[in-house]
Amino acid sequence: MSRNSRTAEVEVINGKVSMKGRRSVFALCLLAFALLTGCGVRFDMQDQPRYKTYKKSDFFKDGRASRDLPEGTVARGLLKDNKAFYTGKIDNPDPNVQVQTTTDPTGNTLVSSFPNDITEFPITVTKDVIDRGQDRFNIYCIVCHGPVGAGDGMIVRRGFVKPPTYHDDRLRNAPVGHFFDVMSNGWGRMNGYAAQISVADRWAIVAYIRALQASQNPTEIMKMNSTSPAKTGETSAAETHGGAK
Repeated sequence: MSRNSRTAEVEVINGKVSMKGRRSVFALCLLAFALLTGCGVRFDMQDQPRYKTYKKSDFFKDGRASRDLPEGTVARGLLKDNKAFYTGKIDNPDPNVQVQTTTDPTGNTLVSSFPNDITEFPITVTKDVIDRGQDRFNIYCIVCHGPVGAGDGMIVRRGFVKPPTYHDDRLRNAPVGHFFDVMSNGWGRMNGYAAQISVADRWAIVAYIRALQASQNPTEIMKMNSTSPAKTGETSAAETHGGAK
C-alpha cells in the first residue's frame, strides 16, 4: 500500500480532517436531515396552530371557528358611498314611501310611481357607453324584451308571459333609477341581475334602453345628458368597454 493511501485512512493528519473523516461528517448530516424530514418536523408558519374554515371551535362560545367581521368593517374599494351610482336611489331615501302599482291584462304588476329613484344618469352617457349597453342588452335582455324593447323576445314567442313594452308613456317617463333598480333587484317575474352584470354595465344598459325609446319615439325628448362622472370605486361603463364583466 502506498504512503498516500495509508494517509487517507487516518482521520486527522496535521490538524486537518482526512477524506474518511469528511465522509463520516457528511453521512451524519444526511442522517440528521432524514430523521427531521421523515418525522414531519417543520419549523415554518405552516405548522402554526390555526382553524380551518367552518371548523368547530371549543374556545368561542358559539362553537364557530369562523368569526364575523367587526361591525362597520368595509373592505378596501367596497365602500360604495355614491348611492346614486350603486343603487339608483336618491340620497336619504324614504324607506316608508309606498310604491303604487297596477296590473295589466296579462297579469304583470306594473309600477306606476317611482319614489326615491334618481332621474339623471350618474355617469357620462357617450356613444361607447350606449354601444356597451347594446352588447350587454343583447346578451341578457333581448330574449324577453325583444330587439327594440317591445316585449316580443324569443321566449315570449314560445309561450313565456310578455313583459311590458318600454314604449308606453309609463316607462318613457320613468326615471333612469327605476330601470337600474329593476335590473339589480328584479321585479315581478324578472329576477335581479346584480350577480351577472356589473354596476357600470347596468347603467350602460339603461342608457341603451333610453336610446331604444328615442328610436321608437323620435319626437319624444329623452334625458340623455348626465352629470359629470362620479368618483366611485368602479370604473365607468365607457372605461370598461370591451373588458367589463
